[in-house]
Amino acid sequence: MAYPLSASRLQTYQRCPQSYYFRYERGMKQPGFFGAASLGTALHQALVRIYGNWHYQQPVLPLAWVQQCWQECSASLPPSQVTEGRHILEGYYHQFLAGQPLRKPLALEGRIQGHLQVENLEFTISGRYDRLDFVDDGIELIDYKSAKEMHLPDAETLDVQIGIYYLALEQRYHQSLKQMSLLFLRTGELITYLATAAHKEHVLAMVSELAKKLQADQDWEPITGKHCDRCGYRRYCKAVNPNPEPLPEGLNAAYGGSRSLQLTLSF
Repeated sequence: MAYPLSASRLQTYQRCPQSYYFRYERGMKQPGFFGAASLGTALHQALVRIYGNWHYQQPVLPLAWVQQCWQECSASLPPSQVTEGRHILEGYYHQFLAGQPLRKPLALEGRIQGHLQVENLEFTISGRYDRLDFVDDGIELIDYKSAKEMHLPDAETLDVQIGIYYLALEQRYHQSLKQMSLLFLRTGELITYLATAAHKEHVLAMVSELAKKLQADQDWEPITGKHCDRCGYRRYCKAVNPNPEPLPEGLNAAYGGSRSLQLTLSF
């Protein structure tokens, strides 16, 4: 039976094993998140068309092509978002495309998959990306950000994300991830982080530790910190509540004794 494991799950585990246990092993879901804004979705779709549907017989991309792709992807948006999105993409064009030979990406908005063995457990690793480009001696992964405010991930989040991408891309394309870039569409800022084999080893060590715990099914001890203030499981936690409530009835261990068959790592 496959065991799904994401970058966010690894980060939850490292932050607090007990929180991980409550959420993923016992199925105690926290409040859901709102879906992606429609404008952001349309911008991503337009960028896929801009790069994916161009014939590449003409080296320099015209602005009219960007405008056409946006028109095709923005039909369901309100007029204010149509105008806002057009301004964002025109700014992107002038900063990254105008007057420059267009290089065809390695891949656009897809999923990568691979396999690995850790602690005698088989993992299927998979993940999504916005764009992959060839760079010198490797691959660059580009992640488009359409939020109004620019938020950079913390160092630990970056280490986990880069490590997982490194593993998946290495198997899929037989080349290493050289860098991961965050491209903020509203401001045009491009933040690039170099990737190394150390990121891969860091993730492998985390997965190894978690795999041992999954097989032992014990010692899901809490780790306290500032994150406890925002934790949805405070009422059940012995570390912050002197009289923790019992877990809700009807919860079952996620995979029980079948964990050792196969684990799936995705992000």
